[in-house]
Amino acid sequence: MNPAANLILIGPMGSGKTSTGRRLAQVLQMPFVDLDQAIEQRTGASIALTFEIEGEDGFRRRESEVLAELAGSHGVVLSTGGGAVLSEANRALMRDSGFVVWLDAGVEAQLARLRHDRKRPLLDVPDRRAKLVELAAHRNPLYAATADLRVESSGLGSSSALTRHLATLLERAWQRPAVEALP
Repeated sequence: MNPAANLILIGPMGSGKTSTGRRLAQVLQMPFVDLDQAIEQRTGASIALTFEIEGEDGFRRRESEVLAELAGSHGVVLSTGGGAVLSEANRALMRDSGFVVWLDAGVEAQLARLRHDRKRPLLDVPDRRAKLVELAAHRNPLYAATADLRVESSGLGSSSALTRHLATLLERAWQRPAVEALP
């Protein structure tokens, strides 16, 4: 068992990190935080606009800053963006500040889930499948090196089913610290 105050969800876009994270937070009675939404709140701009103005490097800097702030939380479910693992410092921070779950989804599942999504700058390409294959080849080893637990998220159907499955796995794999009583 890996004791950790926070639960951190990593994985590719379309793997269900946000929808499952939100549901899981309710089940676990913990606050939910989405890293991309937190970045948008702090910048006052969408992720797509940040990419457009500052490029991917500028976005990744902002992502690391906000992740460092959120990693200092105690007792949250944190859903990260798919590229948060690109930085070694981010990977170390996630491992040190939480129990990390890799929600793994195959390219076909990602394509199906993201078919109507036009807000993701990295998918603004002619061949989405090729881009997702390229991202998986580069990022999957980083997810594997960061995660305490890997869960296939595309074979269970609904987000509710994935949440139930994940909650059961977490009962065995994750040791949540006891909540301290107030004096």
